[in-house]
Amino acid sequence: MNEDVWLSDVQQRAWVKFIAVVELLPGVLDSQLQHDADLTHFEYFTLAMLSEAPNRVFRMTELASATNSTLPRLSHVVSRLEKRGYIERAPCPEDRRATNAQLTEAGWEKVVATAPGHVATVRENVIDPLTPDDVADLNRIMGKMLVKLDPENRFRVQR
Repeated sequence: MNEDVWLSDVQQRAWVKFIAVVELLPGVLDSQLQHDADLTHFEYFTLAMLSEAPNRVFRMTELASATNSTLPRLSHVVSRLEKRGYIERAPCPEDRRATNAQLTEAGWEKVVATAPGHVATVRENVIDPLTPDDVADLNRIMGKMLVKLDPENRFRVQR
């Protein structure tokens, strides 16, 4: 068999470590957010994306794209957040076929109250173990991967 098909030892070790991080980090983030704010990471991410949107409003399709979610999954999560008073849905004034999601004042307050603990968890588990050069490398490497994985820049990450 062609040797180029398989990963080299160095590539294999990097891949296994990358997968371990991909598998472990969501649990760390979810645990902190569940404990401190009674939110899943995806719920918090949804609220955070709305908090950064103009007028704290996104069309549901845009919010699905920004959170890398399917519309059905997002709709389910938005329904839960709506019941808690953090989001309101309304017809889009520019296109009555579309629905907008808007962060409520209670949702904004939830993001503001939750952000410091979330940032502390991100710092502790991702940023602090790295040197400033490592962080720059991580930014560069993730940018290269995102160009491949998200060519349309749906996540709206500046590259």
